[in-house]
Amino acid sequence: MTKLNDKWLRIIGVPIITLVALVIYHEGNAFGRLDIHSEIIHSVFAIVVLWEINRLVIIKSRDKYPGIKLTGKRVSFLLFRTFILTIGIRFTFSFFYSFTQFWGYSFTAQRYLFNIIFGLVMLLPILAIYEGIYLYKQWWKTHYEAERLKKENLQTQLDSLKSQIQPHFLFNSLSTLSSLVTEDPKKAERFIEELSSVYRYLLQNNEQPLTTLDNELQFIDAYFHLLQTRFGNGIVLEKDIPADKLSYLIPPLTLQLLVENAVKHNVILASQPLKISIFTDKSNNLFVVNNLQKKTKSIPSDKTGLANISSKYRLLGQSHVVVRQTETIFQVMIPLINPSIISATNGEL
Repeated sequence: MTKLNDKWLRIIGVPIITLVALVIYHEGNAFGRLDIHSEIIHSVFAIVVLWEINRLVIIKSRDKYPGIKLTGKRVSFLLFRTFILTIGIRFTFSFFYSFTQFWGYSFTAQRYLFNIIFGLVMLLPILAIYEGIYLYKQWWKTHYEAERLKKENLQTQLDSLKSQIQPHFLFNSLSTLSSLVTEDPKKAERFIEELSSVYRYLLQNNEQPLTTLDNELQFIDAYFHLLQTRFGNGIVLEKDIPADKLSYLIPPLTLQLLVENAVKHNVILASQPLKISIFTDKSNNLFVVNNLQKKTKSIPSDKTGLANISSKYRLLGQSHVVVRQTETIFQVMIPLINPSIISATNGEL
């Protein structure tokens, strides 16, 4: 249940409305036999009851229709419920006062109507303040998370680009290319094409928060070609992706980071191949699984790749990334994002 941090609003609001009520009702000679102290006590009691009950409706509305996107539904729900409750509460109080002649006289129909209208008029600014504060906080949260996601994307791009242009990677790529130029010019030409595809994808697609699974798989094909040219039969990639899942969305470079992670930490030999499998399930989850054959000399890892992916999904408001490791496999489960959800929100995340 949503918690409201409205202590000061209630402390300030109740006395103000009480003061307004005392002024208005004294002007209308509403009070009869009670002294001013009793008038204040009973007025505060009536206002607190009304405030606290409608406060519960505010909490319920935020639980049922949270966030900026559901503002219209939340406000409609809030106005309908609070108006009905306020009318009921004000009528009940008025009936009690009239039946018991609490103030020293019976209420007329006009007095019933006046008491109900007064309750509604006092209710509206309170609801406006609550909703205004909530929308501001939601806007700030959305803005803050958008900035964080932007930074995460930039960091991913930087990390991926650094891993590709580091001297070790360039040395291996150029060494492979050098041998291919003399041994197999056609393979060398294909290698250059795939290498350029990798850099093109890194520089272009990572500017977007999401890309289609189809685009990401095409990129992985280019990236894997570089790996396979280097490692030969020492590395195997298996994909089992239904056609209806290709339009689903994931953050760019997600697969590249996971494949790179597998290559970095495992032995790759023709006699002991590293097998990487990419597949989906019926629940729209994407799995990247590799057999575990850790290198004898472990490579230091700060796990920024997995942390980066998890952080992106958290900022996008999606399900968690799940990592599972056994003695034989390393598995990462990534939720696929339905494109219809993004379309329904006009492309907003």
